[in-house]
Amino acid sequence: MAKPGHSWSRAPAGKEEEEEEGEDPLDARIARTGCLEQHRELQECMEQHRDWRHCQTELRAFGACMARREQRE
Repeated sequence: MAKPGHSWSRAPAGKEEEEEEGEDPLDARIARTGCLEQHRELQECMEQHRDWRHCQTELRAFGACMARREQRE
């Protein structure tokens, strides 16, 4: 079962809540890439629209960020 941090119906956790529940491992991995902001924007768009076709700008921004990271390594 997926961790609640990646459910579209849940708002991003505040700092206090993260400390209590622990950090989502996937969020931690994405944060290390430097693309966490783009990932969160994509999550917010998906929560709002519930259809990835409406989130192409955010999806491309996240993909481009991850691609830049791949090139640096």
